[in-house]
Amino acid sequence: MDLSFSPPEEAFRAELRAWLAANLPKDVPEPETLEQEVAFLVEWQRQLFSGRWVGVHWPAEYGGRGASIIENYILQEELARAQAPEVINRIGVNLVGPTLIRHGTEAQKQRHLSRILAAEEIWCQLFSEPNAGSDLTALRCKAERDGDHFVVNGQKVWTSYAQFARWGILLARTDPAAPKAKGISFFIVDMRSPGIAVRPLRQMTGSDEFNEVFLDNVHVRAENLVGELNRGWEIAQTTLSHERGTSPRQLVMHRILLTELLRLAHAMRRDGATAAADPLVRQRLAQAFIEVELTKLHNWRTLTGLLRHGKPGPESSLVKLFWSEMSQRLHDTAMEILGTHGQLTKGDPRAVAAGRWQRSYLYYRSATIFAGTSEIQRNIIAERVLGLPRK
Repeated sequence: MDLSFSPPEEAFRAELRAWLAANLPKDVPEPETLEQEVAFLVEWQRQLFSGRWVGVHWPAEYGGRGASIIENYILQEELARAQAPEVINRIGVNLVGPTLIRHGTEAQKQRHLSRILAAEEIWCQLFSEPNAGSDLTALRCKAERDGDHFVVNGQKVWTSYAQFARWGILLARTDPAAPKAKGISFFIVDMRSPGIAVRPLRQMTGSDEFNEVFLDNVHVRAENLVGELNRGWEIAQTTLSHERGTSPRQLVMHRILLTELLRLAHAMRRDGATAAADPLVRQRLAQAFIEVELTKLHNWRTLTGLLRHGKPGPESSLVKLFWSEMSQRLHDTAMEILGTHGQLTKGDPRAVAAGRWQRSYLYYRSATIFAGTSEIQRNIIAERVLGLPRK
């Protein structure tokens, strides 16, 4: 197995590193509100777009570079390594774009794709419902045909940045008589449509970018149906596969977290010695190091599958399952090292690293829930990867 990169790929990496060195924001002030954070991230994505560093693997006619899958992997890796801010329109870039490129009409591609890359229009994902999260095929949101429109009624939840979104991708039931996945369709929804109400949800981290969305007799033009009627679940698999396992950002971010964890272990003292001197702590640090390396190998396997088949498969669930549970073990180790300091939040002068470990710990409690719970990932692996029978 050749795990090295070709000279053109290394040249791509060097070009990107030089651009980041010249353009990466320095000394960014901590935003006081979510609105300030979103405004900053919009400008950052527009700056990336001006350098043609967003959606590089998209076809050139839709605003990309036509870059290879490996070059896109290098892009994500280098952005994470430089600790560059994430693009604000990541639902659009990472999920909507690949889905429309594969399943959308030419009119849908021309209308939306370039605007996604330039952050001219923010997107959100209207999939999960209060009683249909992990079991998404149990969704109850309905879309009924009425002439050249569909009329949508229902509720969605855990919708990131819905309060800032111009468009959303929606799964709705269009054939109530069909069994579960057979009667679902995939739509593009104008979030400014009459009948849409967005209510922010406060998370335990203190942030409120999550929302619940209510749709009351919302009219969606028939031309905004993606793919065939009642075949939306098949299209959603493209979206979900990209959500679970095609970006190395989590890998690189956990490498950074691992480095910070090692520094923390050497800085925190207990019983007259550093935490790193404790043999049990050293064992857990070794485990964290090994698991980050295993995450790298899982990412490379997913990348190999993309190169061979051109699309992510059910194996992406392996990546999502592993890194999400690994991240929680890593943060558990950090909390053990911090001891009572782990309870101190941002704003407390006694908080270690300005409370970033505490907030990160709370955030990653959701890692085994979003993008499909660990239980769902194990079912996918058992049935679609290992070929085990369903009970």
